[in-house]
Amino acid sequence: MTDYYYEVCLLKSPLSNLTYKSSEVLALGTLVEVPLRNRKNNSNAVVVKVVEKPTFKCINIAEITQKYYDEKMLKTAEFISLYYVCSLGEALSVFTAFDINESENVPVTFDSNIELSEKQNEAYEFLEENRAALLFANTGSGKTEIYIKTIERHLNQNKQALLLMPEISLTPQMQKRLEEVFNTHVAIWHSKVSKKKKEKIIEDLLCGKVKLIAGARSSLFLPFLDLGLIVVDEEHDESYKSDQKPRFHTKDLALYIAKSQNIQIILGSATPSTASFLKLPYFRLKETFFESKKKITYFESDTALSPIVLDKISKTLYENKQVIIFLPTRANFKYQICTSCGKAVQCPYCSVSMSLHKNSLALKCHYCGYAEKIPASCPSCEHGTIHNLRVGTAQVEEELNLIFTDKKIKRFDRDEITTDTKLKKVLNDFNEKKIDIMVGTQMLSKGHDYHNVTLAVVLGMDSVLNMNSYKAREQALSLLIQIAGRSGRKGFGEVVIQTKNEDFFDYYLNSNSDYESFLKDELEFREELYPPYLRMAKIVFAHTNGFKVKQEMDKYVLTLKQNDKIEVVGFGESVIFKISNKYRYEIIIRSSSVNALLNALHNINSPLAIIDMDTIR
Repeated sequence: MTDYYYEVCLLKSPLSNLTYKSSEVLALGTLVEVPLRNRKNNSNAVVVKVVEKPTFKCINIAEITQKYYDEKMLKTAEFISLYYVCSLGEALSVFTAFDINESENVPVTFDSNIELSEKQNEAYEFLEENRAALLFANTGSGKTEIYIKTIERHLNQNKQALLLMPEISLTPQMQKRLEEVFNTHVAIWHSKVSKKKKEKIIEDLLCGKVKLIAGARSSLFLPFLDLGLIVVDEEHDESYKSDQKPRFHTKDLALYIAKSQNIQIILGSATPSTASFLKLPYFRLKETFFESKKKITYFESDTALSPIVLDKISKTLYENKQVIIFLPTRANFKYQICTSCGKAVQCPYCSVSMSLHKNSLALKCHYCGYAEKIPASCPSCEHGTIHNLRVGTAQVEEELNLIFTDKKIKRFDRDEITTDTKLKKVLNDFNEKKIDIMVGTQMLSKGHDYHNVTLAVVLGMDSVLNMNSYKAREQALSLLIQIAGRSGRKGFGEVVIQTKNEDFFDYYLNSNSDYESFLKDELEFREELYPPYLRMAKIVFAHTNGFKVKQEMDKYVLTLKQNDKIEVVGFGESVIFKISNKYRYEIIIRSSSVNALLNALHNINSPLAIIDMDTIR
């Protein structure tokens, strides 16, 4: 019997490739199961290379499955492994393996009956001429119609299409519009979809029944038969960046896949990122579908529900209109400070303040999930009174319920909206005017259409603007414009903003300037210093032994400083020094050379290191 030898990569494992043997000829990409020393169960692995018989003894592949990863997936995984500094097994683990026995992609014809305006048609033609382009479209200018017409063109050419959206933007409105045109040939894909439903979607995708996937970032890794178009909606959104290994950026990866596989790609946003604005040809679509006017008012009060805010809310409700209120913080209060000793009530496992959740009568840590009973007095000095600082969504909801007793007020944050069903119900109730005031976090800004909202109240915006990040200005202004765009979609809208930085916000929100002007100013400021002109990476070292982890960081700081092709921008304790009882130190590096940066990162061989290429913090 002839034996064949293969290198396999272990899925979700940081280990290097291992060599196994088989009496069968296996195709590259085949999903197999292999035994590992000291492990009771076999591990999933992927055949990635045919090799000669090695000098050491090899054991057999335990099981060969009918599933595999195709050549395109393997190539993209190699890129992820190289660029985002992870093992091939970790990179391949984001893809969905599929059955080798594919079915035929049966053609279907669609007719959306959408009539584009003259400007929308110009945008549509511009995107058709440019294989990779940015649709820089104001809120309410009708970019969804352009998406649908472009998707329709590709599907009528017997191609498949992918519409990527930030997870929480998979709204009932968007789903309904897509299903009206593409009916059963569209499938929705995100983390809340059941395992059984996902299996059915993949089956339908492979037999050509599903032509369009609308989904979150994981849908980029599905087994498409013949993908012709990728649309990245709300391309500026930071939830496209994975916070777990591999730490890829969905938008950047979509651009790589589109270029390497000759796929058309459209990035769309009312507030595009500086990188997309600089690097891609763009079409500016300013004209809104409905004529609308906005009035912007600023106030500096430290009180969230100040008299000016309450007066505006009262007048809006009296006119039978709806209100949205944004805060960057969920829970009741973000910080609990002792009035005697001045110390914050911190999580015992993380160096962050605990957040007050009155409904569950607890203080909770939003990083590790630890919760404890609300203390009667300060845990540090044992006699001081706890004072709450930085109001959150739950507290504003509670206060509004006491003031507007006859009105329906609902929270819209990750504590409240825990399932896709809840998301759909709240949005449907709001659009059917069963809710008068919606209080929420950034989820409020993400692509939802609120037809009867004429007042948007924006609280705590300075905490976003004052973040310790080179992107703070971009994030704050983008978020404000996105939230403001939810008010007055049809007709008059008003925006009330709590800030001590009125000059900055007003300069780019008034009639003499706009977000395009901001992007140009911001790019001028960042040149030779920050992305998108340079590449940045962060290396975080984490361990329960604080001395050990600092030693590890110091060792690599010395090594990296000797590399004249990169610059060590800063190093030391992370902003959040301890998470889940692990002490954290970090090094920030940058370079104008991608290769120099990647070489430096690939030479970090520490089990304590977490590498984040193209860090957004």
